[in-house]
Amino acid sequence: MRGADLLVQTLKAAGVTRIFSLSGNQIMPVYDACVGQGIEIVHTRHEAATVFMAEAHAQLTGEVGVALVTAGGGLANAVGPLFSVRESETPVLLLSGDSPVGQDGRGAFQEMDQTAMTAPLCKLAIRPRHAAELGHEVARAFRIARSGRPGPVHIALPFDVVEADAGAVQPPRAASFARVPQQLGEGDARLIAQSIASARKPVVLVGPVLNRSRTGDLLDRLSDALNAPVLAMESPRGLKDPSMGALAEVLAQADLIVDLGKRVDFTTSFGATPAFKPEAGWIVVDADAREQDRAHRNLGSRLKLAITADPLDAAMRLIDLGRQGGDGDWRSTVQSLLDARSFSVETPDPEGRITSAQLCAAVVRQMRAAPNAIGICDGGEFGQWAQALLPTQRRVINGVSGVIGGGLCYGLAAAMAEPDATVFSLMGDGSCGFHFPEIETAARHGAAYVIVIGNDLRWNAEHQIQLREYGPDRLIGCQLSDARYDLACAALGGHGEYVMRLDELDAALERAARSGKVACVNVMVDGAAAPAGSAH
Repeated sequence: MRGADLLVQTLKAAGVTRIFSLSGNQIMPVYDACVGQGIEIVHTRHEAATVFMAEAHAQLTGEVGVALVTAGGGLANAVGPLFSVRESETPVLLLSGDSPVGQDGRGAFQEMDQTAMTAPLCKLAIRPRHAAELGHEVARAFRIARSGRPGPVHIALPFDVVEADAGAVQPPRAASFARVPQQLGEGDARLIAQSIASARKPVVLVGPVLNRSRTGDLLDRLSDALNAPVLAMESPRGLKDPSMGALAEVLAQADLIVDLGKRVDFTTSFGATPAFKPEAGWIVVDADAREQDRAHRNLGSRLKLAITADPLDAAMRLIDLGRQGGDGDWRSTVQSLLDARSFSVETPDPEGRITSAQLCAAVVRQMRAAPNAIGICDGGEFGQWAQALLPTQRRVINGVSGVIGGGLCYGLAAAMAEPDATVFSLMGDGSCGFHFPEIETAARHGAAYVIVIGNDLRWNAEHQIQLREYGPDRLIGCQLSDARYDLACAALGGHGEYVMRLDELDAALERAARSGKVACVNVMVDGAAAPAGSAH
């Protein structure tokens, strides 16, 4: 058995049925080993797309997403999205072909120190040197990717290692791939619950890994158990996240913050005043000692307790304790603040153009009419409009990293993960250009979903910065053309719609959703700046 065979059989033992990949010389043995193993290769047009697709697949399925790329430029192209994966706290395994170990230091084809490139962005970056090690190392990578704060891992696969005889080594058992729990102690759990019950206005913050898309009704159950508001934060706009209304006002009133895995960083204004009351205490539960240290650095004496535990395990333990008291009126107040919006979808554009809010509201109508819908939000200004309006129950966003351009890839992965779902992937005309050729990938693999482009003919986030900081007479470098993305989609095997009038919008979205193809609805919008939360 070759190293490549042991690798693929280990992936199969881990439950992997789909790999996102772009082929290349050094990974051909892995492709060959996939024949007859029940593992589908989704062959993409760019290596970065493989990582974005694996990220969305992992978030929507609860599995470890797997991306497979070749050496040299292949691996280099895949590195950028690892930042998005790390910040979204998503378990992804990146496998890359590599030059032979036996030629190290001799100038082999595409020889480079791959793990030195990926280590700063990954929880684990390794280069096995013996074929018989591959099963053990893949299982270790799965455990690390899933455990604690989930994230990306990378295994470089030297060509002579995947080609070598692995002997009679068998793939690891299923238990070898499982997440390693880090339980919250009974005493700590009761102390947290009692602290919340004693506070007047407590707030529980959680990070991306505990959002509704990944944990279902867990946040509602936790909120009911503690009788306290539980808020998932996953936007780079932090306290100004337009999907969370007057979040800043909520946190400014809180007298206790219980932090289950949410980094105390720029998204929470570093926990500083006046965003938070100077007398508000913090309890931080995190599996990562570095994040506890960050909390100490930012909070100082306001950090009352730091506990080492997995936030998911902690949430489950707190739910098991049952209802602990608290103030139902405060929960209601918080919900009304979160529901507040600084805009109305009914407000027309003075020049009669479709507004971004109207477009997103039309998509929401389509999603609510579908029995199973998934929303994707990508991009700067238009992406924030989408976040402000789309439901959060089944959603993948370009999260804390602020990385844009993955939305088209996220939509493809979502459509393949749940072929019965209606998937709408919303993005700006800037964001769509990063991976537009993946429409051909979607058409080739039969992934039917709807790409909705809010087209304002510019990189609007940067355009808005120029307007705000430098003035309207110093706009430069942010304009885009009136390219017909809908026609390009049709040319690549999909369905296209072009919309300039509001009264044409709903019908166009419905035709796209019913086309049975990857579809692009290219909608000309007003280009208004995104909302920035709400002052209640």
